[in-house]
Amino acid sequence: MIREYKVVGVYRPTIKAIIQEKFGDGIMSAIDFDMQITRIEHPKGDRVKIEMSGKYLGYNAW
Repeated sequence: MIREYKVVGVYRPTIKAIIQEKFGDGIMSAIDFDMQITRIEHPKGDRVKIEMSGKYLGYNAW
């Protein structure tokens, strides 16, 4: 489990930058959040595919 935590921590700034590039200034929220974990067979060893889906929330200008 610690390795998955490290992956998310290391790639968090990149994921945030890609979200902002594709959607504009905002975040992926945990509102109506969904996650799927799938096993994918691979010749070099089975792989884990993690898909996360969360509501996009654009930043409000005050």
